[in-house]
Parts: sequence; structure tokens; C-alpha cells
Amino acid sequence: MIVKRRRREGRGITAGGLTGALIVTALACVTSPTAQAGTGADTPGPEQISNGTFDTGTAPWWSTANTPIEPRDGALCASVTGGTTNPWDAIVGINNIPLVKGETYRLSFKASATPGHVARALVGLSIEPYDSYFTENPALTPELTQHAYTFTASTETPNGQVAFQLGGGSGDWRFCVDDVSLTGGATPIAYEPDTGPRVRVNQVAYLPAGPKQATLVTTSTEAMPWQLVNAKGATVTKGTTKPAGTDASSGQNVHRIDFSPYRTRGTGFTLVADGQTSRPFDIDPDAYEKLRLDALKFYYTQRSGIAIEEKLRPGYARPAGHVGVAPNQGDSEVPCQAGVCDYSLDVRGGWYDAGDHGKYVVNGGISVWQVLSAYDRSLRARTADRLALRDGTLALPESGNKIPDILDEARWELDFLLRMQVPAGKPLAGMVHHKIHDQNWTGLPLLPSADPQKRELHAPSTAATLNLAAVAAQASRLYRPFDAAFADKALAAAKTAWEAAVAHPAMLAPESDGVGGGTYSDATVTDEFYWAAAELYLATGAKPYADHLKASPLHTTATWGAGAFDWGNTVAAARLDLATVPNTFSREARTAVLAGADTYLTTLTAHPYSLPYAPAGNRWDWGSSSLVLNNLQILGTAFDLTGAPKYRDGVLAGTDFLLGRNALNISFVTGYGEVSSKNQHSRWYAHQLDASLPNPPAGSLAGGPNSGIQDPYAQSKLTGCVGQFCYIDHIESWSTNELTINWNSSLAWVASFVADQS
Repeated sequence: MIVKRRRREGRGITAGGLTGALIVTALACVTSPTAQAGTGADTPGPEQISNGTFDTGTAPWWSTANTPIEPRDGALCASVTGGTTNPWDAIVGINNIPLVKGETYRLSFKASATPGHVARALVGLSIEPYDSYFTENPALTPELTQHAYTFTASTETPNGQVAFQLGGGSGDWRFCVDDVSLTGGATPIAYEPDTGPRVRVNQVAYLPAGPKQATLVTTSTEAMPWQLVNAKGATVTKGTTKPAGTDASSGQNVHRIDFSPYRTRGTGFTLVADGQTSRPFDIDPDAYEKLRLDALKFYYTQRSGIAIEEKLRPGYARPAGHVGVAPNQGDSEVPCQAGVCDYSLDVRGGWYDAGDHGKYVVNGGISVWQVLSAYDRSLRARTADRLALRDGTLALPESGNKIPDILDEARWELDFLLRMQVPAGKPLAGMVHHKIHDQNWTGLPLLPSADPQKRELHAPSTAATLNLAAVAAQASRLYRPFDAAFADKALAAAKTAWEAAVAHPAMLAPESDGVGGGTYSDATVTDEFYWAAAELYLATGAKPYADHLKASPLHTTATWGAGAFDWGNTVAAARLDLATVPNTFSREARTAVLAGADTYLTTLTAHPYSLPYAPAGNRWDWGSSSLVLNNLQILGTAFDLTGAPKYRDGVLAGTDFLLGRNALNISFVTGYGEVSSKNQHSRWYAHQLDASLPNPPAGSLAGGPNSGIQDPYAQSKLTGCVGQFCYIDHIESWSTNELTINWNSSLAWVASFVADQS
């Protein structure tokens, strides 16, 4: 099976007027990882900025009408009015800058903000389509501070522009800039990630009875001694590394360290080898109970259509988004795109898909399925803690209603998915609209409640319709003990969706529909038909669904690619449920799942970083963190089916990669590990751009290495990257550092499994 790429193109930011930040040009540039003065210039070319010292006033610099500028103490100063929506709503800039394709430039300036503020500095095109060739987001303080960057122009134009975008803040502030310079002839400054000590460990915890492995990056080809040191500095066990050669996924020469026999509990352990001391970690059987819940608590703060309460999520309170309170236009009466339909739908609620304001059925479908699968496992698996996901565990508004909180949270998205179904009596009745989002992309940062864009329903698709059929059928099974009326409603909607999809089997979401939201286009829906038939069969036992399963070419084909499943490849979802929920197809589904588990276990065992993921050509896919976890779900299910410890140990070892045992020595889960991702691409977890906003909540999963590096920021830093190094923890890197509901659902399933192994 080939993993289909996550379709999130078009995450640029559009704006009218003199400039915008529509980032569509593939940058071939390298920028400084820090704002250092006096770096990068060998033989400076001519100065391209007129009056960058403001000795003769402010001309030819200009500003938007809402941002008056004046010379002040030899600098240009601007009064920035708060309450704007987008960065480009307030601009100071200079036009008519000639740029030469392939030339490396050094942009430098001194700037201040009172009070402190994050600005956006950019070099781009002053005319349509307002492309940006370089962007950076310096954090400014009241003190005039030097900043300098290098970039390589990807286009030749006489219409370049240097601009400072200052909008998007809530309060008034004062911006000053001086000594602005743009010169060619600079030497690119290579980006070097700070990977810390060369001993790489799971920075959270190892289970006492589980595998305990680490990776040493070294030039040595000979075995080397290692020591495990406790929090008091005493060596508690020691051994010798095992050279593993060059790791293809990182290009590093590595050794393995295995300290599995040591089972004593404790905190603050470190590993010492080759003169390096690892980051600290614990040995604790209960370490993953919190992650189990945090991964699921993520969804409450992703909710649309409800205010997030401070008492439930301290530090993350925000007004309800898209409820029709100005400037919102609301989601309770959303029209279709022109030519799609002649009605409006109430599609309020649901989860914001990622860091934008869109809601997508195909991604919502796989996310709900996986969250419900975690609950389903808690009812069936031999090692499951059946009380871990009970009512009251997730601190939700619904807590205390005698329904498990995990079902309450999934219900918020399920209700939205049901609202996306075309009503009876309308053309294509029973089909499901593919997505709903803003008419145009919005900028960073932007709270959902401040989004002024028009909202639109996009055309129904067969894939979306089958997603609803699958998860609504699954929901009818799991909610029936708590809410029979909702179970009946969900099952009826699932049956209607199935019939509509059968009648319209090839309505595909277009690849071109990527303005204002991701496309989520999918050219093959055979797998979605198989998945929906499986869930409907498990819910009803009806012969037509069984007949479809037996007739499907996927029924006897058990191939397993680099990634087991994702939103565009759903056959594994069907196999997992057919293998674990008692039915007449359980035996063959079980055989297929075990074959997949053996495939991923073989990959993991051979990998120096214990990864169950080895994409062809070392081309890591979008959302690789989630793909790793989805492969671990296959291993976890194999353990549940057989009780074979090798599968459980594979899940535990594979989890190490996400939590720090990787080439970058970073945990991809916010708040877990000494160094973790915290600047994921999001419009409201945007602390990197606005100090008044938070970082993502603990338990948020970053997308992870992506060889495609589709966003300009990643291209400016990571061009030529190898495998694991194709990642950067920056809010502008939407291709490597996004957060999404389907990535956190994979984390939630695996974290719950690992917690149960205590």
C-alpha cells in the first residue's frame, strides 16, 4: 500500500493592497538560525535600500493608512493600532527593490517594540501575486536591537519590496526601525540544529519491565563502554555499546545501547557514553497515564462552536469560534461555494482540523475512528484498564453525565459530521460535503473568534460520504449502551450514506480546491468502500455488507506499505476492527493484521533508532510522526490478539523515537521530555508570534520529519536534508510542524496502550 500524502498545499497567506504574504515560491535560500549582526558578507554588493538610516526623514518608505510613521531620534517609528486581524493589516515598507535570481542577500536592521512584540520582516514582490521570497518573525523588545539574515532570491524582479508586517495584535504598540540594509554578495549561513548530547534516549520514561534502548551517535566503529547513572550520580549498571553502522534515516554512524535488564524504578537517570551524558529520563510504570489523558484532552481545545473554559484548561481559555459573533460569520447557516448547491447548512461544532479554521470530513472520520478505537480496545483487550477512560477523566463540560468522557469528546465531532450530510429532498441527498472552511486563507496568529472570513461548504465527495458511513456505524455500536436514540440516528445516517455512495461511486474531491483550506483529494476510494462495509457489517451483520467485503479486491490482499494507514488509506482500519470485534471474518482479518505486525516488527528490530518506519528512498512523508504511531497500533493490536511479548515490546521501543530517541534528540510531543516541540503551526497556539497566546497544550503531537519540506520556511532551513533531519520546530513550518486531529488520535491510541502495559 502506498501512503497518500497529506494534502495541505496553499497554506500561504493572501492579502490585497500593496503587499501580502502569499508564499508560493519554492525558496532556494538559507537563513540565519539566530539574529546575529555582522555575519554572512564576503564582498557586499551595492546597497538596495534608499534612506535605510532615515537621516532625511522617512521617504521613500510608506505605510498603510492605519499605521502613521514619523522620524524619531534618527529612526523611523510607527504607531500600530491594535485590534487588526492579519499581520499585513498594518505595514511599513519600501518598494522598487531590484532582486537578482540566485543572488544571496543579507538583510539587516535594528528594531524595537514598546511593549515587546513579534513582527514579521519580509522580502517579497510589491505587485501581484505578492510572493514572499523571505520571511522571519523577530521577537522585538523596547530596546533597539540588531537583526540580520541571509537568503537567496529565487526570482529576478525590479519590483521587490522590503516590508515589516505589524498587524494582528490586540493592543496598541510602538514600532521603530533603523539602519535597514539589503546587500547582495552574502555567504549563506547554514542552519545547524542543536541536537544536544550524542546519547539519544526516550526523554520521558521507560517501563521497568519493558525494553530500554538508546542510540549513541559517534565516529567510532568499535564498541564503547556505557554507564547508567541515577539522580544521585551513582553508576547503577554498565555495559558495552553495539556498533550498528551508518543509519540511512539520519546519515549518522550509530551504536546501540541496551539496558533492558535494569528494572529499578526512579527519576532523573542519565546514560553516559563516549564522553556524552544523555538528557534525563525516568524508569516508571505509571509514566504514561498522564500522556494517555493529555493526548485526548487536546481535542477540547480544538473544538469549534464553544467557548473553552479557563477552569477546564488553565491558560487556554478562548471565546467560542464561528458562532456568528462579529467578526465571525458563523457556522450555523453556511452556504455552498458558487455552483455547488442552493441551500445552507448548520454545520456548527466539530474540531478544527489543524492549526487553521477548516473542518474536513475525511480527516475527521479517521480521527474519530481512532479515538473510538482506543475506547473499543479498553473494552476488549486483556491488558486494558477499563476505568482509565471513564466519565470524569478528561475534564470536559460534559464530565459527570455518566458517559465516558472519551465518548463525549468524540460525540462533539460526530455531531458535526452528521450535519455535513446532504438533506433529504436535495440533489445528492445522503452524500456528505467534503469540507467547510474559510473562503481564503487567514494569517497567523488569529483566534477562531476573530476570523472574519466568509465560510463555505464544498462539494460532496464519495470519500467523505464513506467516512461518515464508517464512523457513524462504528458509533452506533459503541454509544448504544449510553444513548440508544443517538445510536439509531447514527446507524440510519450510515446506511443512507452507504446507499448514496453506491449510487455516486466516483465523486472525487478535486486536487485544485485548495484555496482557504486543504484539498484532502483522494483518487482511490476502494479502500473507503471496504472500510464502510466493514463497519456497517459489524454494526448490523447484514448480508449486503458482508457480500461487499467478500467481493472487494482488498479482502484477500494484505500488503503493508511504509505506513499502515492514514486519512487516505483506510483499509487497515477495516482490518483492525474485523480482527478485534467478533464476526465471521475475524480469522482472515487477524491473519492480515499479524502479517502487517511482523512486517513492522522486522523493520523496527533492524533499525538503529528502533523505528517501525522505513519509507522508500528515505523519503519521509508528511505527518511521519503519525505514521510511526499508526504502525505501532498494528503492533499493539497484534499483542492484544496473541499476547506475544515481542509485539508489546515493539510498541514500547517504537514509542522511544517520538519521545527523544531520534536524530534530532527532541520529543515530538509538547511538554514531554526535556526538549520538546512547542512551536507547532497554529493560529491560536501561536506564542512564538504573540506572547499573549500559549504554546500548544501538553500532549500535542508535531507532524515530524517530512522530506517534501513544502513550506518556504522549511525550504529556507532544510534544503538537502536527510530523512530525520527534515524537521524544524517553527510555527511557519506547516509541512514539518503542523498539529492535527488525526495525528493526535494516533498518539492517543498508542499512549493508552503503553499506559496499560504498566
